[in-house]
Amino acid sequence: MAIPLLHLSSPFLLSSLTQKRFIYHHHYNYKNTLPKTPSSSFRNGSSNTPSETECPVPLDQQPINEYQNLSTSFPFSWASGDIVEYCSRLFVTGASFALLIALPVAWFGTVGPKTEPLKPVLAALSSGVFVVSLAVVRMYLGWAYVGNRLLSATVEYEETGWYDGQIWVKTAEVLARDRLLGSFSVKPVLSRLKYTLVTLAASLFVCVVLFINIEGGQKGSYTPFEEAGGRAIPGVYNDDSARSFEPDAFCGERAPPES
Repeated sequence: MAIPLLHLSSPFLLSSLTQKRFIYHHHYNYKNTLPKTPSSSFRNGSSNTPSETECPVPLDQQPINEYQNLSTSFPFSWASGDIVEYCSRLFVTGASFALLIALPVAWFGTVGPKTEPLKPVLAALSSGVFVVSLAVVRMYLGWAYVGNRLLSATVEYEETGWYDGQIWVKTAEVLARDRLLGSFSVKPVLSRLKYTLVTLAASLFVCVVLFINIEGGQKGSYTPFEEAGGRAIPGVYNDDSARSFEPDAFCGERAPPES
């Protein structure tokens, strides 16, 4: 009975083997027809970014990263913050320098500060305004540098040192992003710093004018010896009283005419 069963089942066995071979060859030919993607396109996790758009500028020299570092560093972050906080910080800086450093130096460094208290006070105030002006100028230079790099179509960078400077032309996407950031984030800060510098310059000019007027008023109230008619200190010394007590000291000098 085994032989007839073998003969009866042999057509089914041949048909199943033929089907398996057909499926295998069809699957193999389908795999070979698939497009192959080069493995280099998956490097660095950027399969859709062509190599032409990659930025060769180091991260710390890219304008957008320089902007982020500047906006969080001291004292440049003052200019980009709230206007009330910005003004209060500048005022505290100037007042601290004027009261703790400039006023003691001006008070103990002048002759007779108690008789002329306005002069050391004006000198201390001028010193505080001058120090704040220096800080604002430093902030303006830093923000202007970053703003120019954001608005520029090219970026100058150094690969390893100052001797191998390179220039990279920004792509359209990078240029649009940087100019948007420079126009709406950096330019308002520069305008605020310009107004601050004008105000500080006017304040410093007023202090200098007041100091000069005080000096001129004191010089105008002083009467020279020739105009006073002799050596005289009111209530302390004059030539007539000295001549009566020390006549030998005035030997050879003509006595003043009697009025």
